[in-house]
Amino acid sequence: MKNRCFGEGKELYSDYHDNEWGIPVHDDRHLFEMLILEGAQAGLSWETILKRRDGYRKAFHNFDPAKVASMTDNQLTALMQNDGIIRNRLKIFAARKNAIAFLNIQTEFGTFDNYLWRFVNKNPIINHFTTLKELPVSTPESLSLSKDLKKRGMTFVGPTIIYAYMQAVGLVCDHLTTCWLFKK
Repeated sequence: MKNRCFGEGKELYSDYHDNEWGIPVHDDRHLFEMLILEGAQAGLSWETILKRRDGYRKAFHNFDPAKVASMTDNQLTALMQNDGIIRNRLKIFAARKNAIAFLNIQTEFGTFDNYLWRFVNKNPIINHFTTLKELPVSTPESLSLSKDLKKRGMTFVGPTIIYAYMQAVGLVCDHLTTCWLFKK
């Protein structure tokens, strides 16, 4: 049996841990997907979001930021009836708002990837924690990125959400030193 940071005994969660969490992502579509999913997770468990991931992909055009940015109020309001996603009006409408800001960042920096990785000097931060209790809920880097995203018009991007996002897309690797995926 592999020693994991989390997800033991839950296939969906352990698969996410083993194949996504902490692995550097440079694909803009995937970076957008994780940004929307992390915002949707606010106040909920990550497992709740993982179970609805396919629903989110269908509802938000496979996370194509241009398509999400062009969704109408009526289309977004209709998603309030979609039980495949979290039916929170603010979170649903934030997806469009964040898509618009995402596209503007792509225009300014060439890619969202170029923009994002500047906040960690283009190299993942590798931490050496031994227990989950040691993991911070935010860091100076997540605070800086959060402030900048908010300044650019995004919502549901507070420093705690953004730290979880940074972990999810590999800007930060917080695999515990006891985890089979920890890299020395």
